[in-house]
Amino acid sequence: MDFYEKALKQARQLKGKIEITSKVKIETSQDLATAYTPGVAAVSKNIAADEKAVLELTGKGNNVAVVSDGTSVLGLGDIGPLAALPVIEGKCLLFKEFAGIDAFPIVLATKDVNEIVATVKNIATSFGGVNLEDISAPHCFEVEERLQNIGIPVFHDDQHGTAIVILAALTNALKVVGKKMSEIKVVILGSGAAGIATAKILNPGKLVLIDSKGPVIKGREDTNPYKEEAAGLKNYAPASSVEEAFKGADVFIGVSGRGSISPDLVRLMSEDPIVFALSNPNPEIMPGAAKGAGAAVVATGRSDFPNQINNVLAFPGIFRGALDKRVPKITAEMKIACAKALADMITQPNPENILPSALDKDVVKNIRQAILDS
Repeated sequence: MDFYEKALKQARQLKGKIEITSKVKIETSQDLATAYTPGVAAVSKNIAADEKAVLELTGKGNNVAVVSDGTSVLGLGDIGPLAALPVIEGKCLLFKEFAGIDAFPIVLATKDVNEIVATVKNIATSFGGVNLEDISAPHCFEVEERLQNIGIPVFHDDQHGTAIVILAALTNALKVVGKKMSEIKVVILGSGAAGIATAKILNPGKLVLIDSKGPVIKGREDTNPYKEEAAGLKNYAPASSVEEAFKGADVFIGVSGRGSISPDLVRLMSEDPIVFALSNPNPEIMPGAAKGAGAAVVATGRSDFPNQINNVLAFPGIFRGALDKRVPKITAEMKIACAKALADMITQPNPENILPSALDKDVVKNIRQAILDS
């Protein structure tokens, strides 16, 4: 039985992946009077007198809203909010299983940025944090930016979770091949949420972005302000063609969704190139083909190959730390600290082992501590 068939059978049997369970048993009238009326009035009065008490007297401080409009789901694209719901439920399951966080799937029947922002602001009172998920670029950038000052952390995982794990993986891959970040050239295929966030968090010697139209350059008619910003980074190296971009590159990072590269492009890269082909379920190039073309370290987004780069390594620990520290936002410094904590878990990187397993219970603990120490 393959995973597609198994997932469909599981969904039919369980009718979803998550449920709400009670912390309090209601077996007597006294239980009911304590948990609800009239006893609950005392709790409400305490919060009315001191709003900060809500974090001690309700579940708000451990609740996260996972919000999506269904416009950029996995490798499936714009499939709408209803079809996105099983993915968002799965995300909530991971929050609970890995970090003990109560996460709630909220899929929105709108693609309008103003409506998404207004909805999140209006529901934020019930949550300690918001995870934006599967919202297409460039809307995802504006939505997140406009929600940064609502008093609780709002984090677009497709951007920053992915970028954090890529930075951790690249830190260790460079140790394997004996290269320095400040001296390498990085090619990123995909200039949406993950690609632009990765471009911003890395600090290589040279950097170039490629989208479906070719290398991104300032002033190109079909770009957007976010691509323009990335193309204006101080280490940006404009290229006139895809082949020119790959020539002499030390690192390829594929976050294109459904793009591909040929072994010939890998052969244009420098000695001992690093290839991160992260699109799911079909990588931009399969590991065997990349290695055959000379790649020294290869990573994918899949769990059936070595070196899985998946944002599940980041977001549970990030939110666990953010909720426990009660931060109003997740800063750039926190993201860098989380990447370092993740990379440091591999003390002796090798071509087949540059990141810990997502099932390693120390991952959440170490990333949480990085947030607390930031």
